Amino acid sequence: MKLWMLNAAMAAMLFSGVCWAQTNDVERLNRIVDEQAKEIELLKAQVARIESALAINTNSRPTVQQAALVTMVPQAPQSAPPAQQIQEQQRAIVAQALAGKWYERFAVRGYTQFRYSNVFSRTGPDLEVPADRSVNENESLMIRRGRFVLSGDATNHLALYAQMDFNASTGAPDFSVQMRDLYADVSLDSGKQFRFRLGQSKVPFGWSNMQSSQNRGPFERPDGINSAAEGERDLGAYFMWASTEAKQRFRDLGPLKGTGDYGVVALGVYSGQGLNRADQNGMAHTLARVSYPFKFANGQFFELGVQGYHGRFVTPTQAITDRGTSITPTLPSRGVTDQRVGLTAVWYPQPFGVEVEWNAGQGPELSADLRRIESNFLHGGYAQLNFRRVRQGSPSWFPFARWNYFDGGRKFARNAPKSKVNELDLGFEFAPWPEVEITPVFTRTFQRTRTGSFPYDTTRSANRLGVQVQLNY
Repeated sequence: MKLWMLNAAMAAMLFSGVCWAQTNDVERLNRIVDEQAKEIELLKAQVARIESALAINTNSRPTVQQAALVTMVPQAPQSAPPAQQIQEQQRAIVAQALAGKWYERFAVRGYTQFRYSNVFSRTGPDLEVPADRSVNENESLMIRRGRFVLSGDATNHLALYAQMDFNASTGAPDFSVQMRDLYADVSLDSGKQFRFRLGQSKVPFGWSNMQSSQNRGPFERPDGINSAAEGERDLGAYFMWASTEAKQRFRDLGPLKGTGDYGVVALGVYSGQGLNRADQNGMAHTLARVSYPFKFANGQFFELGVQGYHGRFVTPTQAITDRGTSITPTLPSRGVTDQRVGLTAVWYPQPFGVEVEWNAGQGPELSADLRRIESNFLHGGYAQLNFRRVRQGSPSWFPFARWNYFDGGRKFARNAPKSKVNELDLGFEFAPWPEVEITPVFTRTFQRTRTGSFPYDTTRSANRLGVQVQLNY
């Protein structure tokens, strides 16, 4: 009897435990089913909205059978939603579907410049333009730049920018794929007014250096400004600040061939030895820049800036054979003083525009006896007049005239020979569509020193014509 009662009690306990477990499992399953049902309803609602938006146009055009039925049975007219409302609904649906996707925070863009140049008269040796290899008797057609950019906000405080050139020159006759930019902007506040820029980026010296070649009218940057940082880029760390109002103005200046946002104030250090070059002396250049985009009551923009840098530059050297004697110039192991101060004034083309930049300072220069590289005085800049004509649905025009001048040592050339440049560019940019730009340019070279090889002769009274087709994507 006791054994039977014990077995019965154990069976009852086991049965109750199973029932309790089953009850919990059922409740858990019911919750899962309810959650899945809610998700299904949300998906159905999204599908219904998409079908509704896609069906608007087809509903507005009846089939043959529907048309016949309409002729037999009069129906009340139905007004279709306005086209703008339809587009807004479609954009909202797409935005909701893509919300939160990481790849929506990044963009890919770029441009290609296809160029031809011809020098049809000159006095002296062949004309040499260091930044433009198309100006060469042995060159014909060439791709000057083939840029691709990947950029975007990885997070609210971290923005990334990477640019490569598929037709870069390494200094040899060949071309290669080359890193142009690779940097990050670390913002300290949600409005991104205060930020640090770290990596390889443009050196914030000279408005024309910071302006993208995609926006510039003349083929190449002016020697007087670009000689401070050929290639425009270097490894560096900068602190930048711009007010919310200034940041918006920098964005508004994009269509007016502006530079983008390099801050109202920029302070930093950079290697100083140039694009994709290792540091040679362990002494970074220091830099400071202040530039502000003013906006007048009539909407006209005017940017005024001042900038300067200081450091020591190590110029690459090579042997020179002068009257049978081989000479290799010498310089201190830490390089020589390299410093400049520059002024910028830009009246943006609305429709008439003016650009003026000038800088002066000291930089590496080969001595007259060819034996030493010393720090000597230099100065140069440019002045440009332009006109911008843009009308909705019509081709755009951008005629320009630029005077380009420089007198000083070209520090990025081997031995830093003294260079004199005095040129006038006349041309216009014609864009039948935003993605295609055609630019013919006539250049009168009054004087330009050949800095690529000794004896560093001067070409005078040269006339050349170039044509460029730029593809934007």
